[in-house]
Amino acid sequence: MTETSSAGRDFIPGSTPTASPAPVPAAASTPAAPPAVVGKVEPLSTPSPALGGDQLARIEDKCARIEDKYARSEALLSRVEEKVEGAAVRMNEAARQSDLSALRSEVRAIADRTRGLPGSGALVLTAIITAVLTVALTIAAQRFHLDTLLPPR
Repeated sequence: MTETSSAGRDFIPGSTPTASPAPVPAAASTPAAPPAVVGKVEPLSTPSPALGGDQLARIEDKCARIEDKYARSEALLSRVEEKVEGAAVRMNEAARQSDLSALRSEVRAIADRTRGLPGSGALVLTAIITAVLTVALTIAAQRFHLDTLLPPR
């Protein structure tokens, strides 16, 4: 069995065919089989030049509409792409801000801990007082013969 294509020279997509389907004769080996309809049979008439021009105009109109839809889709996709890129930039900036915030809090905590430590003036004063007291106590221990309390070597 073969199928007859309905896409002939005067085929218009979406239009209703004017010819009714004709039965295809069955093979000679099966005489009792009912006739089967395989495809639509359209008359082979030459279309008028106005009909071809009309079809061409409709096809061009459809192509123009498809191109318009494609252009609108492309513009929409480019706007979406710009918005996604903007959101990505904002998210990166927010991540940097949170990193900077964490770093600031760590520096603040270290500064609070080091603020409680004595400064260099206090350290120098402590060293001087320690030296003077050491000398004074050593002289006092020698005057009162406290060195005899130490075990001999």
